[in-house]
Amino acid sequence: MLGEGDFVGEACITSDQPRRVASATAITDCHVLRIEKSAMLDVLHREHAFSDLFVAYLVGRYNQTQADLIDQLFNSAEKRLARTLLLLARFGKEGRSENVIPKISQETLAEMVGTTRARVNFFMNRFRQLGLIRYNGGLEVHSSLLDVVLHE
Repeated sequence: MLGEGDFVGEACITSDQPRRVASATAITDCHVLRIEKSAMLDVLHREHAFSDLFVAYLVGRYNQTQADLIDQLFNSAEKRLARTLLLLARFGKEGRSENVIPKISQETLAEMVGTTRARVNFFMNRFRQLGLIRYNGGLEVHSSLLDVVLHE
């Protein structure tokens, strides 16, 4: 899940990555800047401030990937869905305890979580009945959904 200022396709700047291994799908309107590999490498060598920013981004992305892997290995589909919804809502990122997620299908959520659409539907209904989420022109995620992730 990427947000404003994030990079996608950064694996192509290494010589041992001849094929694309990732793709991105926008769920909201966005602007994308395409940077040629040679231009990116040139900027990374010349602009130390940008290099520092890019390395910090890559380390953060690596840490997120590790957290995602641990989540996939050790948590139930229900907890993974709750975590995914909180991440989509950028919980804790903007100082808000509640946020509205742009329209996203249950099928897409199922792919992100690693389960079936039927399971996502079941958990979404449960979350709604418990007052943890609300549909109101978009999906509103309440901070209390964090309890699902933290509860053993």
